[in-house]
Amino acid sequence: MSRYGYRHRYDRYSIFPQVKSKSERMADAASKQQALEKKGQKLSPVVLQGFAIAATFWGKAWCRNVESYHDYSNRLPRGRSYVRSNSVIDLQIERGAVRARVMGSSLYRVSINIKPVAADRWQAICQACTGRIGSMIELLQGRLSNEVMAVMTGQETGLFPRPAEIGFTCSCPDSAGMCKHIAAVMYGIGNRLDTQPEL
Repeated sequence: MSRYGYRHRYDRYSIFPQVKSKSERMADAASKQQALEKKGQKLSPVVLQGFAIAATFWGKAWCRNVESYHDYSNRLPRGRSYVRSNSVIDLQIERGAVRARVMGSSLYRVSINIKPVAADRWQAICQACTGRIGSMIELLQGRLSNEVMAVMTGQETGLFPRPAEIGFTCSCPDSAGMCKHIAAVMYGIGNRLDTQPEL
């Protein structure tokens, strides 16, 4: 709506709905989540504590990796806005696959497929870290040397996927390679790694 109380005359031709405020998005997401849970669906929403999306080493490292995808840099700010509005009402992470539901103007389904780390890259990581990892607990907590963690999270050599190793789809009408709903889920993964780094 315009400040005069009516829609611009071209708005009716757009397939995209009017932009909602953060409070409207949060209310819509909470309402949809409650409705689905009343139907017996078990959801795993992304809920931020404060403004930061990720607080731990692994969560922050994942988000930095996502932000290195320069081809999608114009969509990432909207994704951050959506994840901060608690719009990712369900996030399920499995081996090589992420399934999520994001509340936008409607409830959209996001699917992300991630190729496993290539065998030669995995061997190089193992070789570079041999004898430098004291325990799995230290690794999960990100309490290893900067050198080891740099190997683990290097953009071209580490565990995190490159853009060519990720495929994604969203049920929304946006035809962009990465829409704001997919971007929100990508950030949601970083938040989830805060509490479940083993993922």
